[in-house]
Amino acid sequence: MTRYFFEISYNGKNYHGWQRQANSVSVQETIESCFSKLYSNKDIGIIGCGRTDAGVHAKQYFFHVDLENSEDPIVFVFKLNRMLPESIFIKEMKSVESDLHARFAAKKRTYRYYIHPQKDPFKEELSWYFPQKIDVDQMNKAANFLLGEKDFCSFAKVHTDVKTTICSVYSAKWHTDANGLYFEISANRFLRNMVRAIVGTLLEVGAGKIPPEEILTILTAKNRQEAAVSVPAHGLFLWEILY
Repeated sequence: MTRYFFEISYNGKNYHGWQRQANSVSVQETIESCFSKLYSNKDIGIIGCGRTDAGVHAKQYFFHVDLENSEDPIVFVFKLNRMLPESIFIKEMKSVESDLHARFAAKKRTYRYYIHPQKDPFKEELSWYFPQKIDVDQMNKAANFLLGEKDFCSFAKVHTDVKTTICSVYSAKWHTDANGLYFEISANRFLRNMVRAIVGTLLEVGAGKIPPEEILTILTAKNRQEAAVSVPAHGLFLWEILY
């Protein structure tokens, strides 16, 4: 058996997240079905670097798989891309050490959330239309309170089945560009719904509804109801994974 790492990207619009689940189309299931066809309908399980929720996109995502045959990466990637829908693209395939795990070996994950302030039909699937005037400087002041090792229970989906809600955030900042603005956050790990809940809360700071320092109060409360409503999934991208 040879372990391979695959780097991919996908548009999450038509998928119920990365992870395979009953009665819903997932990115994982779609890719696994292609592997099965290439291997005479055998069940081939792939392991992703993490979960993404329904509608969330990935600019960079990795998964690993153990294959019986030694495959030519260029030929195999070509075959997969020919079979997969346009919403999923295989960028690269390479053989790795047998103990390298796509999820557990990842050291840093980065997400971006995109917002556009002016209505634009060509952005509606990949960015959230938010016309309200906001103060980016105030939002960045608030984002600074997220840095470091903290308990992000207040920003996690209720009843999330995890051993700990502690995460180490390395960077968190709003950026402006020609298309609008985006929030970029990097951490060792993320909880379910965490980024979208953080963005929703920071936008309340930007709109003047709460002061930047309120982020500390929300973190201390360890109560999801203290944070703002989560922003829609379609503006969120898993942007980068570092090993």
